[in-house]
Amino acid sequence: MTKHRKRKITDQEEARIQAGIASDPDNPEWTEADFKKARPFAEMFPKLAESIKRSRGRPALERPRKQISIRLDPDVIDKFKATGPKWQSKINEVLKRAKV
Repeated sequence: MTKHRKRKITDQEEARIQAGIASDPDNPEWTEADFKKARPFAEMFPKLAESIKRSRGRPALERPRKQISIRLDPDVIDKFKATGPKWQSKINEVLKRAKV
């Protein structure tokens, strides 16, 4: 495996980059006063922040699965893993059918 090495930029390249940053009218560098005036997004736009929070992720399940720790023989694990994705859910299905 080949590691990529980052080359160091020259002082001239750094100066050109900094000049580009300084001349960007759409995103001027922040001053101390700007930082002092800054407020969290949720404080400035509470309704929007709440709507974003509610729309993220999966909907809550009525009866979510519980995470546990269980020890299984390696050959059992290997056989289930060989069945492909969602092998842990397949173990759950086998246990449900067992009706122990």
